[in-house]
Amino acid sequence: MPRPGQVKLETDERLSDRIAIGLLTRTFPPELVDRVVDECGRSGQRIRLLPPRVVVYFVLAMCLFSGQGYEEVARLLTQGLVWAKRWSGSWQVPTTAAISRARVKLGPAPLKALFAEVARPMATELTAGGWYWDWRVVAVDGTTFDVPDSAGNAGYFGRPKTHRTQRCAYPQVRMVALAECGTHAITAAALGPFTVSESVLARQLFGHLGAGDLLLADRGFAGVGLWRAACAGGADLLWRIRSHLILPVIEELGDGSYLSEIVEAKDHRTRADPTIVRVVEYTLEGPGFPAQQAPYRLITTILDPDAAPAAELAALYHERWEIETTLDELKTHQRGPAQVLRSRSPEGVEQEIWGHLLVHYAIRTLMHDTADHARVDADRLSFTRSIRLARRQVTAQAGFSP
Repeated sequence: MPRPGQVKLETDERLSDRIAIGLLTRTFPPELVDRVVDECGRSGQRIRLLPPRVVVYFVLAMCLFSGQGYEEVARLLTQGLVWAKRWSGSWQVPTTAAISRARVKLGPAPLKALFAEVARPMATELTAGGWYWDWRVVAVDGTTFDVPDSAGNAGYFGRPKTHRTQRCAYPQVRMVALAECGTHAITAAALGPFTVSESVLARQLFGHLGAGDLLLADRGFAGVGLWRAACAGGADLLWRIRSHLILPVIEELGDGSYLSEIVEAKDHRTRADPTIVRVVEYTLEGPGFPAQQAPYRLITTILDPDAAPAAELAALYHERWEIETTLDELKTHQRGPAQVLRSRSPEGVEQEIWGHLLVHYAIRTLMHDTADHARVDADRLSFTRSIRLARRQVTAQAGFSP
């Protein structure tokens, strides 16, 4: 029933024009969604029960309300709107089968394109932890998601083995992400089967780097070829390397670091075609740190110790853990701890992961704007509370009359 004093207006607006899901439509406006859908060739007639725009928002809501059934997600999107009758014809909550067919027809391309369109670095000069001098601090890392044990998923993604060489219960999809350390915003990502290594997927992200970026990475991303690809666009690098790699001292520098060179593994004897790097070695001591058999070793493209002293780089490197926190937000707090993704086809899995990335970006946008406005470090804000707020906002806005 309409509230006292409100009048139902006769109009040709349809349900897809009236869906209001708070933070998601703020970050991904309907006009943008329509354009991306059209560019991906997924446009459909607006009189359909589940037009493409609605399906896009449904996938986002499905990721926001992870663990809820299809029909319940649809109710959360539309509760409180039916009474208004401000769209042509009637509308009812679609069945699970109808939603599944609509997801298949939409495919992953519009969600992937929407992420590429929207995901940008957020850090401003006010963002605490976003910068080291004039460098924007970013990090790269990878993770995996468990997916349903269907024939399609198992055949495409593959699955790891246990320590007893037995197959694991679920296939896994691998994701490598690029994120700002100061805002936890994931600005680029690459997906692939579990059998594809993180270093292979990471190459797809390096085109998003440029002059003024400082990329942090752990020991899993070692290799001269990968190093050269990462800095080809002008970005500077600060990576940890394995302790067994040979790094000859070419020149000792005043801050305790030294210049060295790295080569391809096949050239470690001849030292052919070397790349000059600066090496920072350090140890961590104290009651909270285990005994170290070897010092931590970092290599960087910043060769001038006056521009970035060794002690500062050693302290800065531990900002790399911010991307670990980011992935934990995505997998534990947003998706839900130890949950398996719901899609039983490779295309559905990719669509679902891009949906999760979009939702995470929307929540981090809200947190960044709030932190900058209040002049506080975004690390002081709770991701868990923010996602709860986003969920409440969805249902609250849906409950208001359009």
